[in-house]
Amino acid sequence: MTGFLGVSSSATGRKWIGPSAEDDRLSEAMQQATDLPMPLCRLLVRRGVNAEDAAAFLEPQLRDLLPDPRSLKDMERAAARFLQAAKSGEKIAVFADYDVDGGSSAALLLCWLRAMGRDATLYVPDRIDEGYGPNVSAMQALAKDHDLIVCVDCGTLSFEPIEAAAGTDVLVLDHHLGSETLPAAYAVVNPNRQDEDGTSSHLCAAGVVFLMLVEVNRQLRENGATGPDLMAMLDLVALATVADVAPLIGVNRALVRQGLKVMARRKRPGLVALADVARMNSAPSAYHLGFLLGPRVNAGGRIGKADLGARLLATDNLAEAHSIAERLDQLNAERREIENRVREVAMAQAEERGVEAPLVWAAGEGWHPGIVGIVAARLKEATNRPAVVIGLDGEEGKGSGRSVAGIDLGAAIQWLVSEGLLLKGGGHKMAAGLSVARDKLEPAMERLSELLARQGAGDAGPADLKLDGVLMPGAATPELIEMIDGAGPFGASAPAPRFAFPDQKILFSKRVGETHLKLSFGDGLGARIDAICFGAFDGPLGPLLEKHNGARFHLTGRLEINTWGGRQSVQLRLEDAAVSAN
Repeated sequence: MTGFLGVSSSATGRKWIGPSAEDDRLSEAMQQATDLPMPLCRLLVRRGVNAEDAAAFLEPQLRDLLPDPRSLKDMERAAARFLQAAKSGEKIAVFADYDVDGGSSAALLLCWLRAMGRDATLYVPDRIDEGYGPNVSAMQALAKDHDLIVCVDCGTLSFEPIEAAAGTDVLVLDHHLGSETLPAAYAVVNPNRQDEDGTSSHLCAAGVVFLMLVEVNRQLRENGATGPDLMAMLDLVALATVADVAPLIGVNRALVRQGLKVMARRKRPGLVALADVARMNSAPSAYHLGFLLGPRVNAGGRIGKADLGARLLATDNLAEAHSIAERLDQLNAERREIENRVREVAMAQAEERGVEAPLVWAAGEGWHPGIVGIVAARLKEATNRPAVVIGLDGEEGKGSGRSVAGIDLGAAIQWLVSEGLLLKGGGHKMAAGLSVARDKLEPAMERLSELLARQGAGDAGPADLKLDGVLMPGAATPELIEMIDGAGPFGASAPAPRFAFPDQKILFSKRVGETHLKLSFGDGLGARIDAICFGAFDGPLGPLLEKHNGARFHLTGRLEINTWGGRQSVQLRLEDAAVSAN
């Protein structure tokens, strides 16, 4: 079947898929009913929104979408125990994962407690020395000096470590996939427990922590007291939701939208300092959270001191915030250098094994555990296959995996643990971590590939490129983009709309740095649009468009507003191109 605009194989080897005839019909009907622009109607139809619900979708209200915290098992029990500890001055420890979700979750609890005049001990395990989640020695040490330990973004599978905290109550606030049994904690609140119905399974850990604090505040009100302002803490929930690649649907979308508004007020010292070192010069967006702020918060847990991210997000001291933000910025730059070196070797290794297999994987001596997940994501993006990257050290390897839509990597890795091929492992459908004995590396990866093949992982070719319709340069205005942004924020499970500009002439092109390309294009009717293609020279797009020789192209990508010198202009973030047959 011919692709959209006749593109069956683009410059990047992909088939373009446009709106279906049914989508076209529904979009036209929505435009007539709502008077919204057709490009926005197409996007809403793609999201499954009907005309009657369009207004509510464009202005989501958190009060309408937030689930009742008590719908989650153990929630009332967990909230009551946490509140009891806070009110009676018990010693509380927060054991957090070392990523953005763990740091944000910890900061939520620490800030809530501070507002109540209480403090808590923060404990974040070292990625290399201790690995992911609670460990026996840390839990035993914390149990000696604390009355309550709250594990955030971890703990659901930590049977032995939680048992080691005997004599101290442990709360688990998590979202990682659970097994058929639960650890011996006082309460385990997790929408991905086996006995949950899955309604809130898309929440990240910070979302679960936020729900618990909603319940805590409710219990306070029932006793005639008032709790801290939770709406002011939504910047932390938004950051965690985007950085943890949680789907931006339902309540997650409302949490992020409201959280971005809170962040724009620049009231949290840590996020202000981080935005400044990242040179953010516009109002925060989901893009900023995912690509500027998130990686810097993560840098501490990846290659630096594990608790830096959580401390930054929790601090109310401006000087401390700026000091930590500067350090995280430096660590992030170091992380990029390490990642680039490992990525080249990993890609070469994967290509040698064959990137058509159900699983793409690579392993290397001394590869830093903090960057294997990022490299796995790069391999996944390049091959459209689930990818695992492992750093070997002595007789053991620690790795991380990333999956593609429709393939449950976390469940497959848990199955390998049960078969004894992995030492440890777990995670989500789309991301997972693992530990493997060196002598079982090859059979473990062979078995994982077999399990993923059963789910259809080897069937995919280059991912088809889905487009939301056609636009001409003159119709792509800042006003239209602002209206389209009302359907956002965009991210996981809610991609920004992608439009095609047919039969365009390249008016200007210039290589930027080593791999990027800037260009301008137009249709010959006077209007022109600037475009940027990141990583263009890592593939075929850069050479094709730089040496265009006057050819005309169909161009596609995502529209954004570029603010420079107080002026706004439209920019296309170019993703693909095809030579026009006209």
